[in-house]
Amino acid sequence: MTKHTRPLRGFTLIEVLVALAIMAVMAGMAWRGIDAVLRSREISQAKLDQISRVQTVLAQWEQDLRMLQDSQLVPALSFDGATLRLTRSTEQGLQVVAWSLSATGEWQRWASAPASTQAALSDAYIRSQLQASANTVKVLPGLQQWQVYFYRGNAWSNAQSDDDLKDASPAPPGPPASAPSGSDGTRRKQLPTGIRIVLSFAPDVGYGGPITRQVLLGPQAQ
Repeated sequence: MTKHTRPLRGFTLIEVLVALAIMAVMAGMAWRGIDAVLRSREISQAKLDQISRVQTVLAQWEQDLRMLQDSQLVPALSFDGATLRLTRSTEQGLQVVAWSLSATGEWQRWASAPASTQAALSDAYIRSQLQASANTVKVLPGLQQWQVYFYRGNAWSNAQSDDDLKDASPAPPGPPASAPSGSDGTRRKQLPTGIRIVLSFAPDVGYGGPITRQVLLGPQAQ
């Protein structure tokens, strides 16, 4: 008795093409999924880097303000609508720092070398008004506007307000006394007990709204 065996049969060309088409579709779907994951990871990492940079810059801003020192020689804290200048203490001496917004929308910080003499401090304050590019660091891009408020007299007010002079005591009888002033002849205002900034970014930066930060000034500023 003979045993009949079925002849071996391979895949037809149509079956191979269908299998290849299915594999191609599955590979495309898998690649799209991987690409979406990679893109999402890049966006998340960029956002984290952006937030980290903002936090680092604001930490420097707060440190400058917490080290505020009134030398009674130059204004310890002033804001002219474009630039905020302050005098801070360091281990090597007093340092003048200027924060400003550039024409290209970058928040930048200028810092002088620490001064140990009155002449050096006065010179540093004058140079802060020029803000030599060699000492200017662009710390935060994409800034559209920034606003500064001082806390004085139990209320927030515009930082450019010219009220609240340092000497608020009643004037003694006799000729009117001149307003308190620094060695440069400028009127000295009473330092605020707190400062608030509002940073508004360009729409394409992606912060989703302005950032507000308030800092309580230390006793060395009084």
